[in-house]
Amino acid sequence: MILNNMILREGMFMQLTYKVDDKNTVDFNNNVDFCVGTGRMGLALQKEYMDQLRAVQEDIGFKHIRGHGIFSDDMAIYQEFKGKDGEVIIEYNFTYLDLVMDSYKEVGIKPFLELGFMPEKMASGEQTIFYWKGNVTPPKDYKNWCDLVVATLKHLMERYGKEEVVTWPIEVWNEPNLPGFWKDADMDEYFVLFENTFNAIKKLDKRFKVGGPAICGVEDVKYMTMFMDFISKKKIPVDFITRHHYTSEVPDFNGHYGYIKLVELNESLETLNDSRRIIDSYPDYKGIQMHITEFNTSYIPNAPIHDTNQNAAYTASLLARLGETSESYSYWTFGDVFEEMGVPFAPFHGGFGMMANRGIKKPTYYAFKFFKQLKGRCVMKNDNCVICKEDDVYRGVLFNSNTQRTGNDLEITLEFEGDEERYSLIQRIVDEDTCNPLKLWHAMGEPSSLSQEQIKLLRESDNPLTGSDILAPDDKKISASFIVKEFGLIYFELRPLYLKADRGYDYDRVMS
Repeated sequence: MILNNMILREGMFMQLTYKVDDKNTVDFNNNVDFCVGTGRMGLALQKEYMDQLRAVQEDIGFKHIRGHGIFSDDMAIYQEFKGKDGEVIIEYNFTYLDLVMDSYKEVGIKPFLELGFMPEKMASGEQTIFYWKGNVTPPKDYKNWCDLVVATLKHLMERYGKEEVVTWPIEVWNEPNLPGFWKDADMDEYFVLFENTFNAIKKLDKRFKVGGPAICGVEDVKYMTMFMDFISKKKIPVDFITRHHYTSEVPDFNGHYGYIKLVELNESLETLNDSRRIIDSYPDYKGIQMHITEFNTSYIPNAPIHDTNQNAAYTASLLARLGETSESYSYWTFGDVFEEMGVPFAPFHGGFGMMANRGIKKPTYYAFKFFKQLKGRCVMKNDNCVICKEDDVYRGVLFNSNTQRTGNDLEITLEFEGDEERYSLIQRIVDEDTCNPLKLWHAMGEPSSLSQEQIKLLRESDNPLTGSDILAPDDKKISASFIVKEFGLIYFELRPLYLKADRGYDYDRVMS
């Protein structure tokens, strides 16, 4: 409940007061940790990549990881050679796949398998995408393609156990509605790929969960409708539907970088609502899970906004809402070891990652860390906060998000009911003054190669400011006020405080 809402123009503050009703229950599908994105799978062979993933897993802990290129040539799985009589002999090499999967297992994360791209020797054409030349043409022979998929899954089942591997979701290809990712964006050809792949996987083990079409936002309404028409007519019992979600307009490029404008939150979410409505209009698929297997603000890996506090606040506003239509939503990506447009020139280059290279946490990292800590029943959700209650503890995330700079901070007062003598309030603050390594890097002169001392300083600057207070109820009402600066995030916990002082210890005397 909003008790007041007024703007004080002199101080550029918007004052908001919310009464938190702990008997309230708000729909909030907080699946923030279900999946996170990565670049191509072969990058997992790099030390920096695994250092970043290990840090993310220790601090946040995602269940699944999804990336491109499991069948691209740098993974070397598909092999052909000629026999003595000139016949083509096919072999599979799982050396690098084992290294990657073992590394994932070590850090406690499971694959969300994206099947792509096409091995060069199996491909029907030469079209590729990205610096690392992933082939995006259909297979010359669908039987060979299906044999490859099945052989790979069989190998994984033998190595990691059938009961385990069948729990790994499988997505057929990536963004086939874009001509860059699938030759000519040929919808009918993609449907052939999907049906053949789906049937081959289910024949191996019907317990596998398989879905698609992993579309992005180009004619997505048309494509989603046609895909649903196709699987409905063919009676293909897909297990889930996938799509991607980016929330910016076409970039304005300058040098190595693309500068973007964010789309208003509700406008961006309407694309997801459209997909949900289309899916649910088919009786056989109504209510089926929709997974967002990629999302971010910009869809390019050189958008400076990715490194900013604005990105963190806007991402928080998305995390509060994405679960309204979708079972899960996978941020693209966890780290900046990423080479779609080549190796980046600078540590802050607008990469997709929530962590910059050299283990520097961007502000967006904390949007995920904070939402992961929300537990229990959601009692409030609005444009500026999400609050949950577990037992007698309130946990919440406050955010001040906007598509452009306004200069306005928020003063948010939360009113709770409480009948204990004292309450402990802990808050962690991320904003442009307290947790902004990009600003420090700029003040260093924007060095492209960081010294060890610079790395140390940047890591020191990437931590939230922690604050605390003890609150006493007034007539069983607890009032907690927060200043959420522009593009800021605050995580808080409010819980009853029971002092357990050592004999003779007097905190008030110490402080006086």
